[in-house]
Amino acid sequence: MNETPVVITRNRTSTASRSTQFTFSENDIVPEKAKDLAAVREHAWEVYKTQGIPATTEEAWRRTDLSRLNAGQFGLQNNDLNDYSAATPPEEILRPLADTEQAGQIILSINDEKIKLSNDLLEKGVVFTTFSELRKNNPSLLARYIGKIVKPEEGLFPAMVQAFGQDGIFLFIPKNVKISQPLHSIIWGAIEKTARLSHVIVVLEENSEATFIHETASPENENGSAFHAGIVEILIGENARLQFVELQSLGKNVWNFSNERARVENQGTIEWTFGAIGSRLTKNFTDLDLVGEGATGKMSGFYFTDGTQHLDHDTQQNHLAPHTTSDLLFKGALLDNSHSVWQGMIYVAPGAQKTDGYQANRNLILSRNAHADSIPGLEIKADDVRCTHGATVGKIDKDELFYLLSRGIPQKEAERLIVEGFFDPIMQRIPFEGVRNRFQQYIHNKMAV
Repeated sequence: MNETPVVITRNRTSTASRSTQFTFSENDIVPEKAKDLAAVREHAWEVYKTQGIPATTEEAWRRTDLSRLNAGQFGLQNNDLNDYSAATPPEEILRPLADTEQAGQIILSINDEKIKLSNDLLEKGVVFTTFSELRKNNPSLLARYIGKIVKPEEGLFPAMVQAFGQDGIFLFIPKNVKISQPLHSIIWGAIEKTARLSHVIVVLEENSEATFIHETASPENENGSAFHAGIVEILIGENARLQFVELQSLGKNVWNFSNERARVENQGTIEWTFGAIGSRLTKNFTDLDLVGEGATGKMSGFYFTDGTQHLDHDTQQNHLAPHTTSDLLFKGALLDNSHSVWQGMIYVAPGAQKTDGYQANRNLILSRNAHADSIPGLEIKADDVRCTHGATVGKIDKDELFYLLSRGIPQKEAERLIVEGFFDPIMQRIPFEGVRNRFQQYIHNKMAV
């Protein structure tokens, strides 16, 4: 793997100052026995010290205001919390989301971790485990990949995760191994006045295939602020294929920040599906780097906000090689006083001829005071490409509503049916009935009378 990959991104670093900075110190860094891992933490710490809380004067943060974050209230997570009342995820979170039997599952909760993987995959060299297990049994494997796709220099929050983070999930699929059954992981829990820092790494070697469903969730809690920052790093090798479904259902007391990037090599493919319905505020950076000729990336996003929720998704489709294809469709619905932001960019590098890039964002406003910002963008530096984009923000069609009401359907039910129809193009992209059912349940819950 190239250790210094080209990364195209809007500026996300910040030297802005706030009177309520995080109070983490060098003493909070977890000691590492492996020198390589210790070096990762040390480097991240040095970067972290140069970062400030982002301000709305910065382009990437213009529509997401962190002035009410009060960062000084958050301490780092202490895993020794035997009295934590929501240590175990509820049954609906644990239930398999795929239609077939799972090949493995990891549950990473506040004070416990459970790891299951079929013996057949263990014998084939598949690694599906936690960072803590890797630190004990195979630290060199973790050191080989951690921080190689998402760098701490990309901002305060990735630097924070790499300097202080404890939690992590690691998936490694060896060359020529193809897994037909899905893998499932859950990072569960966020505690009042505590910073939960998580990290997910997915590596598919040449000619391998896998399906991975990952969820970050916590109890529904309106009292007391909690904090989560996460990193997702994905490497798709030559001719490898990954279906990755990612769900975010954090409680509405959680400030949530994530930096995610997939790097796709020659003829590799990723189908990446996002579903977001939780958190008080989310700022998510998601990058698709198509670095190999013939690489393909398909990104599908579902979000539904209510109350005073604020969800900000910043996506980039970076075409860095010829004959690459990207296809992005994000759809969102908004209720009450909620606010969504989607900022998207298709970048085509010099020489990346025969690029085919598409992005679209559609928003459905369901309340007078809800607001959606939709900002697509193109930056093209090659001359033989096909790139298109589009964005819409609208309300429920009155004629559609009248048609349903005229057939005796109550108004709330009619509105819900219209919303389900609005999201149907996203549902059609999801290969698992369990995930589709979860999304439909989100719609029912949000629109309950």
